[in-house]
Amino acid sequence: MSTDATIALYVHFPWCTRKCPYCDFNSHAVTNGIPESAYIQQLLMDLDQDLSLLDDPPCVTSIFFGGGTPSLFQPEAISNLLAGVKQRVALDPLAEITLEANPGTTDYAKFAGYVQAGVNRLSMGVQSLNDVQLKALGRIHSADDARQAFLAARSAGFENINLDLMHGLPGQTLASAMDDLQQALDLGPEHLSWYQLTIEPNTSFFRYPPTLPNDDALWSIYSAGLLRLAAHGFDRYEISAFAAKERFSAHNLNYWQFGNYLGIGAGAHGKLQSQGQWLPTTKTRVPADYLKVPNRRSLPIDKDSLALEFLMNSLRLTRGFEWTTFEKNTGLSRIDLDRFVAKGRGKGLLKLTPTGLQPTTQGLQFLNDLLLLVD
Repeated sequence: MSTDATIALYVHFPWCTRKCPYCDFNSHAVTNGIPESAYIQQLLMDLDQDLSLLDDPPCVTSIFFGGGTPSLFQPEAISNLLAGVKQRVALDPLAEITLEANPGTTDYAKFAGYVQAGVNRLSMGVQSLNDVQLKALGRIHSADDARQAFLAARSAGFENINLDLMHGLPGQTLASAMDDLQQALDLGPEHLSWYQLTIEPNTSFFRYPPTLPNDDALWSIYSAGLLRLAAHGFDRYEISAFAAKERFSAHNLNYWQFGNYLGIGAGAHGKLQSQGQWLPTTKTRVPADYLKVPNRRSLPIDKDSLALEFLMNSLRLTRGFEWTTFEKNTGLSRIDLDRFVAKGRGKGLLKLTPTGLQPTTQGLQFLNDLLLLVD
């Protein structure tokens, strides 16, 4: 398959210390230790299989180690993995290399080891800086653990840190939500992922739902939070992503802009596109099975669904998308979206830009309703 010369790489680490009650990701609590070396070797085998789909080795512009909890792996394992990746592809000298880390699974020595291995961006799963909320969310760390982990990461050399923070938590008020957000801002991260807790199927919270704030309270938290983030110089560039000093996530931008990316690891998803054909890949989910054979499943998306798939990603961005990007990445014409554009503009959810299409503030807030307008 011939595709663009540049590509992103997602690597999934499926283990965590304990499964959180709200989590619907492919994560599995550690029971008898983690087979680090075997998993790293299997990841590289997985990568070899995916690279065989391409005519030429690509240039990787970003790598994201996600999970699960990648920070359960020792820095040496991450270093060995990165060395193996560099043997197989060209890695852009300015590539953004992100590792997800949870407080309680890291310390200064580990952070320093990740920096030495080549990781240059950290995404820390804080979720809250309130001990009562952390307990309700099933997290293994305390608020002080989170603050100390952030300071340790800074001391170890991380100059680009994202904090994951939830709002709309059980029993949360406007005052407690703003206190949570302010504590995160006071730490001085370069990026914040500030998103509302949602109850997903196949989670403990779905089976035993907690009492969440009502719609009016959620709207008050959301509105006040946007103002607070803007006042502190954070630019909202995606529904729940906020960057200071233009420290946008290159990896996530590629994903939202419908770019190519390889996905390796248990349960990982990838997406390759060529000449309008969109080929998603999914890997074996269960870690024990993946360690035997990292099977890949792929089924091209039909042309009728391609526009929806593109819009589901690109309309999450506050700036929307360029028509040239839509046409290049789907093989479709802007004319194919005429009915959708007309209906979206009529409802005040979309607006045209000189070169593309952009969601309005209402369109971002009610994206699911907007996507229902796609024929």
